[in-house]
Amino acid sequence: MRLALALLACLLPLGSWAHKPSDSYLSLELEGIELRGRWDIALRDLEYALALDANGDGAITWGEVRRRHPDIAAYALSRLELAAGSRPCALVPTAHQIDNHSDGAYAVLRFRAECGGGEIRSVKVGYRLFFDLDPTHRGLLSVSRGSSTRAAVLSPEQATQEFPLADEGWLAPLLAYAREGVWHIWIGIDHVLFLVSLLLPAVFVAVAGGWQPATRFRPVFWDVFKVVTAFTLAHSVTLSLAALAVIELPSRLVESAIALSVVLAALNNLWPVVRRGRWLVAFGFGLVHGFGFASVLADLGLPRHALLPALVGFNLGVEAGQLLIVAAFLPLAYGLRRTWLYRRLLFTGGSTAIAGVAALWMLERLLDIKILAG
Repeated sequence: MRLALALLACLLPLGSWAHKPSDSYLSLELEGIELRGRWDIALRDLEYALALDANGDGAITWGEVRRRHPDIAAYALSRLELAAGSRPCALVPTAHQIDNHSDGAYAVLRFRAECGGGEIRSVKVGYRLFFDLDPTHRGLLSVSRGSSTRAAVLSPEQATQEFPLADEGWLAPLLAYAREGVWHIWIGIDHVLFLVSLLLPAVFVAVAGGWQPATRFRPVFWDVFKVVTAFTLAHSVTLSLAALAVIELPSRLVESAIALSVVLAALNNLWPVVRRGRWLVAFGFGLVHGFGFASVLADLGLPRHALLPALVGFNLGVEAGQLLIVAAFLPLAYGLRRTWLYRRLLFTGGSTAIAGVAALWMLERLLDIKILAG
């Protein structure tokens, strides 16, 4: 129990990572020589940067946001640079709105870019929003001209990018969102802990009294293969359906169900109910996790012809990230499966800690309260 409590204490600071990562949505549209922009920025992120909640009651009202419109525009636009080719553009705010995304309310800043006249053949974007406060923040960008749309992800490592205003085909958004898929699986700690909970008993064999170490690697490998394949197929289906807006579920319901899946997977390690056929559990809960993966893509609002390559790339990136986790975990777990370190600390203590922190996530999401720091 002491070991489990120690592991739980280590996992608690990761609580905020289990929620949707910090993203903003920047859309640029060129009509003739006029370049206009729409920038959706989460109120929770602006609160952290600008302290919008004037009375400190924990709720940000429209009145509080409206009074800070000049500050929001000044803060955001000072962290965005646009250029038409070699000509720098002056950014002028034109309107403020509020919109709801799957993870909460966003301030919508509309602006125009004054680039000195003349034809715009390419747009160069320099993006620095929140990077000094949160290096995991990402800017999800779309640049449109007529029926052509280019998509990109802006990060501290790729903060400045240039976009020729011609049809980019399918390869560029596929590669861009593949990188983002790898990143999202690695920072999506609830998804990672669900996968780890399924992997922990893979090096054991189910017996009447619980678990005992496996004697051969081959059955272990095929058990992991079936679990990961089932999880992949399931969340690929719902990720696609949700991102294409075929099926939509409330964000709080999805996030709560994801936390519940982590709790049940971890508890099954301690009190095995499902000992064989764990791939069925992976498939069932993988359907739920797919809706969670889809939230970042669904919020982009890209035209369908631009969303499809982004969807495929993101899905491939998620799978690549999962395989890297499995490749790192499985040989180490198999080598340690007979040791006290694995059986007591990692398997029993780890499963207990995972169940505990996931139960707190579930309470947070169901009741819309804050328990964990972050």
